[in-house]
Amino acid sequence: MNTAELLEPAKLWEAAEVLGRPGPVPAAAGIYGWHFTQPPHPSLAADRLLYVGIAPRRMATRASKQNLRSRVRYHFRGNAEGSTLRLTLGCLLGLELRRVGSGKRLTFGQAGEKELTDWMAEYARVCWIEHDAPWEGESELIARLDLPLNLDQNRHHAFHSYLSGVRASARALARSLPISV
Repeated sequence: MNTAELLEPAKLWEAAEVLGRPGPVPAAAGIYGWHFTQPPHPSLAADRLLYVGIAPRRMATRASKQNLRSRVRYHFRGNAEGSTLRLTLGCLLGLELRRVGSGKRLTFGQAGEKELTDWMAEYARVCWIEHDAPWEGESELIARLDLPLNLDQNRHHAFHSYLSGVRASARALARSLPISV
């Protein structure tokens, strides 16, 4: 897999471009990479690849129905329950994670998710590579690249224990608070 297209892409796309219609992101399988003009934590460098994801995700018996377009758009405008990237960014930015709905889902609430969406619109940039079976190279990609915001399959990274702790603390606090309306 050619990682240069993720590390130094010809173009990085902003939220407004990705969310426009019809939009540049293909409805295809592949790998996406996130860069940030301002990193979500002071110990992380700006203007570099910090996170990769794949779509669709390979499950035990089948692949999910997600594709690059649906995943990238969701990261830009979804919520922390459905996006580990949004969960990570919000926790690093100090947003308050809360239980919502029945109390089983964790998000940053309406105001926090909007704040995160606005932050991502200003500082997050994304690129992608189409790949028919992105799950086949995901482990190797995470092992080879310096990806501080990836937790899964990335225990070797120096930022892993800090990020895991921040997310665990946010979850514990959210579970101790009343359900947000």
